[in-house]
Amino acid sequence: MFCKATLLAVALALVATASPVDTDHVFDPATPVTGVRIPIQKRGSLTNTDGTFNHDKTIRQIVKLKNKHRQNLINLEKNIGRSAFAEGAEIKPLATVPAALEKRAGVALTDQDGDVEWTGKITIGSPAQSFVVDFDTGSSDLWVPSSSCTTCGSHSKYNPSKSSQSSKKTGSFSISYGDGSTASGTPYTDTVTVGGVSVTGQYLAAVTKESSEFQSDPPDGLLGLAFPAISNLNHNPFFFTAVDQGTAPEAVFSFKLDQTGSELYIGGTNSALYTGAIEYHDVSSDSGFWQIGGASLLLNGKKVASGFDTIIDSGTTLMYATPSAAKTFWAGVKGSKVYDSEEGLYEFPCSSVPSVAFSWGGKSWSISADDMNLGQVSSGSSMCVGALAGSDLGLGSNVWLLGDTLMKNVYTVFSVDDNAVGFAQLK
Repeated sequence: MFCKATLLAVALALVATASPVDTDHVFDPATPVTGVRIPIQKRGSLTNTDGTFNHDKTIRQIVKLKNKHRQNLINLEKNIGRSAFAEGAEIKPLATVPAALEKRAGVALTDQDGDVEWTGKITIGSPAQSFVVDFDTGSSDLWVPSSSCTTCGSHSKYNPSKSSQSSKKTGSFSISYGDGSTASGTPYTDTVTVGGVSVTGQYLAAVTKESSEFQSDPPDGLLGLAFPAISNLNHNPFFFTAVDQGTAPEAVFSFKLDQTGSELYIGGTNSALYTGAIEYHDVSSDSGFWQIGGASLLLNGKKVASGFDTIIDSGTTLMYATPSAAKTFWAGVKGSKVYDSEEGLYEFPCSSVPSVAFSWGGKSWSISADDMNLGQVSSGSSMCVGALAGSDLGLGSNVWLLGDTLMKNVYTVFSVDDNAVGFAQLK
C-alpha cells in the first residue's frame, strides 16, 4: 500500500508547468496503430424514445455523480490530505434521491433505454471470469460483485476461489450512494485483462453488499481510469499497473464515444478514428483527476467564461459549470429560463439550440446541437432542456466537470507518461 508521502510525490509530479496548448506532445495520425481496441456501448440516454427529457433519470444520475465525487474527495483526503484539494473544494453531505422519487422506486418499471454509462468487457482471474464494466475516467478503483454477494441481483460474480492468481488482502472497500446504502466488500489482487492488455497483482474490490441503486444497473461493476490519489483501495488503478508492468504498448488510452462504433483504446490512439494532430493540455492539479486548466466557454462564438479548470469524466453524461457561471451562460440564451433550480437545469426554445464550444487556448471544440439538447420538457412543448447545468459538486470554486456531452464531439486521449489530456477532430 502507498504511504501518503509516496502518493503525494506521485501527485505533485502531475502538476503542469507548460503553456496551455502543449506542442511537445504531438502524435502523427499516420503512425501505425499499436494498442488494443475494446468495443464499448452506451446504455441509453437521458432523452426518452418520444423525444422528451427524462427528468427522473437525470436526478438519479446527478445524485449518483455528486456522491461519486464526494467519495473521491474522501479518498483524496485519506490518501494525501486536504492540501491536495482545489481552492474552494469541500466534502459535501451525502446527496440523496428526493423522497418523491424514492416512493416511485417501489413500483416495478421497465426501463426502455437502460442507464447512461459506457460499458465493455473485461476478465478477472485465471482461468478468466468475464464481466461487463463501466469505464470511468472520473474514479480510480475496479470493483465487481463477489460470489458471496446476496444483494447483487443477476450480475456476474467474481469467485476468488476459482482463480489460481487470487489473493485476499487486508482492509475494506466501501462507497456510499444516494439511496442511503453502500457498496462494500473485500480487497483482492488478481490477474485482470482489458482487451489484450493483462496485468498481474491488480487490486480490486469484490463487493459483498450492493446498493439497490446498482442491483438493476446493466454493468456488473466499474473500472476506474483516474489517478491513484483518489483510489478507495489506495493502490494503482488498472491502467497505471499496466504501464508499470510494461503490458500497455504506450502509456496512453483514448476514447471515441458515439451511438455506434464507440471504443476504448488501450495503449495508444486509433488513427482510423480521428484526423489532424492531437491538441494536448497538461494536467493542472494534483487532485487525482484528469483535470486541465485555462478553459474558456463560447456561446454563439462569444467568450462568456474563461480561466476555469475542467475535469474530463467519461462516467458523467452532462456538463457542469459552477452555479454562477451557468446562470451567466443561460442569461445569454434568448428565451431560456430555469427548469429545475435544485439540480441547476435550464430550458431553452427548442427551435434555437445555443451554439456552444470549449477552448483550452488552441482550437474551439464545438458541442453538437443534438448533444446540447436533452429533449422537450414535455411532449409537444416548444421548450427543451440543456446539457449544461450549474452545480456545486465540491470539486473547487473554479472547477467544471465535463462528461460525454463533450467527449462525444471529440476524440479524447489520456496520457499517463505526459500527464496530459488531448483532443482531436473525429472523422
